[in-house]
Amino acid sequence: MNCYLLLWNPTKWDWDSLETDIETVDLTGRSSQRWSCGVTKSIQPGDRIFLLRVGREPKGIIGAGFAFSCPFYEQHWSGESRKALYIDVDFEVLLNADLEPILETKVLEESVLGEQNWHPQGSGTSVKSHLTDELERSWFRFLNSSSIRNNPFVPSITGKHKTYFEGKPTAITLTKYERNPHARKKCIEHYGYS
Repeated sequence: MNCYLLLWNPTKWDWDSLETDIETVDLTGRSSQRWSCGVTKSIQPGDRIFLLRVGREPKGIIGAGFAFSCPFYEQHWSGESRKALYIDVDFEVLLNADLEPILETKVLEESVLGEQNWHPQGSGTSVKSHLTDELERSWFRFLNSSSIRNNPFVPSITGKHKTYFEGKPTAITLTKYERNPHARKKCIEHYGYS
């Protein structure tokens, strides 16, 4: 599985549904989004995706998920009369940097992850393969140590019933079996390891 950085620049595009999408992730474990992947055509279903906020502070990772399509052309997100490459992504974590902490680029640059370019010019940048495990560890540590509103690793304080998807096959060009770490954690808490 390869790992890619997709970009969101709030100075160029207002994500009006961000709060609704965050709530969807909290209640269902995912939010399906169509996202620009720049000029990158190598993304495959099942590849790991991190969403990087750029353009204004705070800058850093605000989301993570998995690609569930290959890149395809569609109308450019700006409304211009040209095409852009997109992929479909299931985000399993989304954060609003205006309301909660994010994994900031300055923190990433101060670790071994500083080898990665955290200021890419375009969406769809590949994460260096020898850094992907460390990025996953850093993201997991961040989620478990930060005070975020909808932490996927702690029970909801709102009391709303959550729906988790685990192992549901989704037909695309191939069949992808979703691996939701939050659903896995809940199952282990309930059933144990057997």
